[in-house]
Amino acid sequence: MSYFVTGGTGFIGGHLLRRLLESREGKIHVLVRKGSKAKLEKRLAEWGVDTKRVVPVVGDLAKPRLGLSARTIKSLEGRIEHFFHLAAVYDMTNGDEEFQMMVNVKGTQNAVALAGALSAGCFHHVSSIAAAGLFKGFWREDMFEEATNYDQPYFKTKHLSEGVVRAECPVPWRVYRPGIVVGHSKTGEMDKVDGPYYLFKFIQKIRRTLPEWMPTVGIEGSPLNIVPVDYVVDAMDHLAHKPDLDSRCFHLTDPEPYRVGQVLNIFARAAHAPPFTMRIDSALLGFIPKSIRQAVVNMPPVRRILDMVMKDLSIPPQVLDYISYPTRFDSRDARAELAGSGLSCPRLPDYAWVLWDWWERHMDPDLFKDRTLVGAVRGKTVLITGASSGIGRSTALKVAAAGGTVILVARSMDKLEETKEEIEKKGGKAFCYPADLSDLISCDNLVERVKREHGGVDILINNAGRSIRRSVSLSYDRFHDYERCMQINFYGALKLILGFLPKMTENHRGHIINISSIGTQVYPPRFSAYVASKSALEAFSRIAQPEFLDKNVTFTIINMPLVRTPMIGPTTFYQHVPTLNPDEAAELVVRAIIEKPKRIATRLGLFGQAISILLPKVGDIVQNTSYHLFPDSTAAKGQKDVKDVVPSTEAVAFATIMRGVHW
Repeated sequence: MSYFVTGGTGFIGGHLLRRLLESREGKIHVLVRKGSKAKLEKRLAEWGVDTKRVVPVVGDLAKPRLGLSARTIKSLEGRIEHFFHLAAVYDMTNGDEEFQMMVNVKGTQNAVALAGALSAGCFHHVSSIAAAGLFKGFWREDMFEEATNYDQPYFKTKHLSEGVVRAECPVPWRVYRPGIVVGHSKTGEMDKVDGPYYLFKFIQKIRRTLPEWMPTVGIEGSPLNIVPVDYVVDAMDHLAHKPDLDSRCFHLTDPEPYRVGQVLNIFARAAHAPPFTMRIDSALLGFIPKSIRQAVVNMPPVRRILDMVMKDLSIPPQVLDYISYPTRFDSRDARAELAGSGLSCPRLPDYAWVLWDWWERHMDPDLFKDRTLVGAVRGKTVLITGASSGIGRSTALKVAAAGGTVILVARSMDKLEETKEEIEKKGGKAFCYPADLSDLISCDNLVERVKREHGGVDILINNAGRSIRRSVSLSYDRFHDYERCMQINFYGALKLILGFLPKMTENHRGHIINISSIGTQVYPPRFSAYVASKSALEAFSRIAQPEFLDKNVTFTIINMPLVRTPMIGPTTFYQHVPTLNPDEAAELVVRAIIEKPKRIATRLGLFGQAISILLPKVGDIVQNTSYHLFPDSTAAKGQKDVKDVVPSTEAVAFATIMRGVHW
């Protein structure tokens, strides 16, 4: 028995080729482009199969009879019993209709002509459920002309190419229409992000943000007909070798497909992400005429927002068509012919975890990004305030070691020089700029000097800050506490931002990182001055970000948990509670530099925010409890020579549970 296969180096074609090598005998002639021959040989070597059975045939889909010479055709004439045509563009996001017409339609015409010239026993055409277009209702295996709304290039070319086989094929033929093909149900192997894989980044983002037990809101949508590649090729192999099935079409689909919302939940469970407990049915918008919906979507502001959201989630706009996909696929003929073979479509929940694992290990787009600090700061100028100690110093050491030019800012020149000396000993580059950020004139002078000597900065890290822990009842005559916090935590940082923003905008690049606090999420008692000033900085960042988004200037807020730095030294109680060390805190800053997120926060902080929104009274009770468990320090009370009270067991336990919150 002898075979001819096009698309043998592709995903489905490669799995079919391997299946034929494992289950059938005889030579297999594989059409390859001249540059793909090495790819085929490499794949065969990985499989460990008998390579002597595979005969590469150099050709081209765009040429008559696939570019085979008359001599090659003559040598194969009458010897090919099964001609499998899989070479095609399997990508609904590719909007190049001319290219798809050439590959899918013209390529099929050339393949059909070659099959006739070879007097092949049977021509097996791998079509797609896309050939039905957007037909409303059940699409049977004997239906073809009834297809509707297939203007989208992928739908159109899959329909037309199947039509070529039906109308022009001079030898017996069979057509196979797979559903949305995903990876191998046993190994998870997949070669590209497609179909439900576009939802994976969305699920991953939710998993990284929310705890697994927290319910979320999703969308219901229509059924998605998902099938693993191993079921597709196993079924094709069986049906292709079964007699008396010529001139028939078979749906290789899931007879009981899951809706979009169910698919999201299945993969959420596989990813250990929160479930989409409440799902909104997309059909609720069905009463709005399509023309009106389209007009709203095409409005420039709406289109821009949608494009930005879809880009952030790595979801092509075309995928939205599948949320309300109107077609159901009847596969009774295929299942009847597969009866007794032991072949049936696996249930998605049984292998979803395998697909997720493969994607996260091999296909996650983030795997192919430069995730190093070196890639983020090499050749760039990074200004860090509060760089003489604590978080600022640790961050400066890391940035300089990665190749960034560090501008060190703090009040004490001596301590800045110590940091600079340590950086230079390790081969880094740093400059010291002493400045008092509580003095607005000093801030202006700092900005002007840095712009004059360095041309500006690429990354600004507002880390310097002042923290005051004192209850409101002890602050009636201490208005200056609020002024001091606002001066350095907000006004000083704002002066630097406004000073460096014009150059960042002009250069069309820049990143501003504002070190805030978990306190702005949970509002701990006795930190009214500190949290208010940090909240002001956060509010400014949140408003500025959309204004500068199209200028490629990014703002990141870091809701830092409690860190053991000189700033918390006066409060001796902190010796008894869990804290981060400066190096651990600096890693959060490094993550901000690399990933440029809008916010970096701990799960505890996010949980506190959720409680304050969903159960505000409960949040108040928790905070009031902490208020009584953790009294004001002797310094806050103005008692200089009195030792602070050792915290109770209950207080330490409470602080440990609420790890990282400033009490």
